[in-house]
Amino acid sequence: MSKAIIKTEKGDMTVQFYTEDAPNTVDNFIKLAKSGYYDGLSFHRVIPDFVVQGGCPNTREGATGIPGTGGPGYKIDCELTGNNQYHDRGVLSMAHAGRNTGGSQFFICHSRNNTAHLDRNHTCFGKVVENIDVIDDIRQGDRILAVEIIED
Repeated sequence: MSKAIIKTEKGDMTVQFYTEDAPNTVDNFIKLAKSGYYDGLSFHRVIPDFVVQGGCPNTREGATGIPGTGGPGYKIDCELTGNNQYHDRGVLSMAHAGRNTGGSQFFICHSRNNTAHLDRNHTCFGKVVENIDVIDDIRQGDRILAVEIIED
């Protein structure tokens, strides 16, 4: 199973990917991370007791687009039938503007509170397994410094 370290201004979070439940979503995230796509992007949406969201290229220094509206230039299909499609504390999930419109934006759940309606509507593709408290410290505008992929 592959993992990633999401390095932020508030600390590093280690993520375990759901490679069996969401293989295409995991592959997409890994591809973007390895290319440096996420480096320097900010968390543009932070809603307490709900989610922190990042991955929009319009949050890059000097970008002119509206934060929360950008993507990598393509869309990926949702993967909603796996066993781990349950939005709980620390779960990484794909943001989208409707079914099968995800690309690069993702969110991390603060808790199970207020997230049940996301189950099987947004693709869960991993979970924070180390330093989960970092998500509680992230504020809107905090940057993703880098995403390091660790493959076995």
